[in-house]
Amino acid sequence: MDTKTFKIMLALMISQLLAITCYGQLYMTKAGETSFFSETPLENIAAVNKQVLVMLNTANGEIAIKIQQRNFHFPNKLMEEHFNENYMETEQYPAAVFTGKIKEAVDYSKDGIYPVHADGSLDMHGVKQNRSIKGQMLISGGQITLTSDFEVKLADHKIEVPTLVIAKIAEAIAVKNKFVLVPKKT
Repeated sequence: MDTKTFKIMLALMISQLLAITCYGQLYMTKAGETSFFSETPLENIAAVNKQVLVMLNTANGEIAIKIQQRNFHFPNKLMEEHFNENYMETEQYPAAVFTGKIKEAVDYSKDGIYPVHADGSLDMHGVKQNRSIKGQMLISGGQITLTSDFEVKLADHKIEVPTLVIAKIAEAIAVKNKFVLVPKKT
């Protein structure tokens, strides 16, 4: 890389850092919680993942969420094994990722509860789907708590359910998120 290109890249990185410092901040957690529930007349299936990575840039509302599929835990180990091997195929598709942008103008300096929604892309099981996810943002004491409830249709992400157990798994899975974000330490 020549000196001129290096100087331009350095100036761009410094300007981005200054923009975040002056006009916004990165908030994050590595301990976000995502749970899901499948209800059918034959069986209910629930799982929770308490190791979800979330980053929010308050300067522009951009949000990124990464869920390692193997971190979902079930009350029954056999369900967990089937989830990882037969449905989510976590060896091939280890993570689900949502990247998007919170559309509302939020005053991050003011404590309060704000209805929000994020437009973006959910990449799960190798299939990207555009999504608009509604939620709530609580700003209190220097931290941001994001909550949302939505559904994921298995067919939208080409998650196949064997005919033998199709009556035990709902076609649409209820998903709940709770993310407590704190300022990212530099």
